[in-house]
Amino acid sequence: MKIYTRTGDAGETGLLGGGRVSKADLRIEAYGTLDELNAVLGMLAQEVGEEDRAFLRRIQAQLFTMGSHLAAGRSEKPVPLPPFSEAEVTWLEGDIDRRQAQVPPMRYFILPGSCRAEAWAHIARTVCRRAERRLVALHAVEPLPLPFLKYLNRLSDWLFVLGRHLSHQAGAQEIPWQPEKTPPPASKT
Repeated sequence: MKIYTRTGDAGETGLLGGGRVSKADLRIEAYGTLDELNAVLGMLAQEVGEEDRAFLRRIQAQLFTMGSHLAAGRSEKPVPLPPFSEAEVTWLEGDIDRRQAQVPPMRYFILPGSCRAEAWAHIARTVCRRAERRLVALHAVEPLPLPFLKYLNRLSDWLFVLGRHLSHQAGAQEIPWQPEKTPPPASKT
């Protein structure tokens, strides 16, 4: 199978089950951002231990499932799609609670960068938030399954807690945000 088809050279792409849309379509933007998040999670997976890697692989599979639903859209032909349910949201919530119990309570806002794995978790979190915004924009025009929106919202929380957990595991000191007390001097230009 060739990787290129030349059918997208004019700025359109095909959907699963038929139909073509602009590559600038909200649907393409949404599942393209899920794909970007999946790639960042792959980088994060290289920085963590086996248990966390297994969690990340499951999340990557769930993102592919979500993307396949988005790529199918309202297809002309029915397309068999893997299920995605509220149980995935509950699974994330359980792990958030477990990990949060293993780190000190948060007393201040933190800056990303206490260790490499924690920084990757925060990069993934911000891409996840962007994916969530893209799906919310699509949802405003075409209703999506509610578990998709809940899942991305919870996933960004999970990535935040994972970052703190990874920092704690590494023995790294979290970096507190300390706002400047006085504004910097005005420029003399």
